[in-house]
Amino acid sequence: MSNILIVDDESGIRDSLKGVLDDEGFRTEQADSGEACLRLVEKQVFDVVLLDVWLPGMDGLETLQKIRDLDNPPEVIMISGHGTIETAVRATKLGAYDFLEKPLSIDRTLILIKHAIDAKKLRRENRDLKKQLQSKNVIVGGSIPTKALRQQISIMAPTNGRVLIYGESGTGKELVAHAIHAQSLRKDEMFVEVNCAAIPEDSIESELFGHQQGSFPGATADKEGKFQKASGGTLFLDEVGDMSLKTQSKVLRTLDEQRFTPVGSAEAITVDVRVIASTNKDLEEEISKGNFREDLFYRLNVIPFFVPPLRERKEDVPLLARHFLKEFAAAYGRRSREITDEAIETLMRYSWPGNVRELRNVMERIVIMNPTTTRFERKHLPPLIYRDGSRRAAGAEFSSLHQARDAYERDYILKKLDENHGNVSRTAEMLGLERSHLYRKMKALGIAAKE
Repeated sequence: MSNILIVDDESGIRDSLKGVLDDEGFRTEQADSGEACLRLVEKQVFDVVLLDVWLPGMDGLETLQKIRDLDNPPEVIMISGHGTIETAVRATKLGAYDFLEKPLSIDRTLILIKHAIDAKKLRRENRDLKKQLQSKNVIVGGSIPTKALRQQISIMAPTNGRVLIYGESGTGKELVAHAIHAQSLRKDEMFVEVNCAAIPEDSIESELFGHQQGSFPGATADKEGKFQKASGGTLFLDEVGDMSLKTQSKVLRTLDEQRFTPVGSAEAITVDVRVIASTNKDLEEEISKGNFREDLFYRLNVIPFFVPPLRERKEDVPLLARHFLKEFAAAYGRRSREITDEAIETLMRYSWPGNVRELRNVMERIVIMNPTTTRFERKHLPPLIYRDGSRRAAGAEFSSLHQARDAYERDYILKKLDENHGNVSRTAEMLGLERSHLYRKMKALGIAAKE
């Protein structure tokens, strides 16, 4: 049920509106002045305020200004018995949803109120979505490289300088681009992404710059390009090193002139775009091979960023693992999950060739595959994780062959127990051992039986 506040110095109008709105199922409150209106909206949440322009003391337009300054203002529909176009225009500029003239049409009033409620709901959803996006753009980690990265972003994000982000696949280059945009002066405008490696060479020019209907076979309608869509905001060219030389040439001209011509068009379009690019390639090597334009490299590489691989910032693994567990528990409607210190140690011994993306995928997998588990242990991790960790540990931490062999046996038995859901009898049969022998072996290796 929506809350409506009626503000008018004539009690007859207030009572009449209240009767109609109550019959329509709205909750209503009344105020006879701008001052009384402000006291109410500061204490209660209203969806819509019907606000008379002519009020004793503070008039309706001044009251409107003060309402719009609130953190979560209601939609305001102005009412006037002496309406003029000038007043209506001024009210709209101050943020009024619409303007009604007395005598009021009940049908039009009800339609406007319902539309205003929908607008308030949409504004709230947009605000909530923006908060969610901001939370997803947080760079998680406490290692020195990650702290340095966050500091660099905070320094250069408010500028318009072009950024080139280097890093292996899966390190979080896209996340860094989002974080730069979220802290920039363009944060309220569009963030548009183009994956240069995923778009076929014969389509990327149309994707970036748009095209006119009939400009090539299959162009059945005009298409707006990514540069135009990102005007006023940020364009992220992901894996820019995979862009063809022909497209590189047009991108270079666009960066220099801030304008371009869509495919099949004769008219140039002017844009205001901040470009952030990323690559997992050594672009200087690509230049020497003739695969990348040197002049484009210098245009993009104004502010270089390097995102280190996860193996070089292992201190971030525990924080990232718990962050992803929380994220996926919420995403799949599960209770909050914990992970044991032993499991974390195993994650930290793994080499993470797929970087943060691989860690995220592992956390999602164990949440999905263990729907009733609230505390993840080492056995819940994919076998590859603890096998790789054991191999590395064997080379780096064990002082004798006996210790390395025990570690391998422990990991192997844990894996087989995991495959048999903790059933010792079935595991012993699979290993070709007597059940009692396996129990003794487990005890010697510090493996607790789950049966």
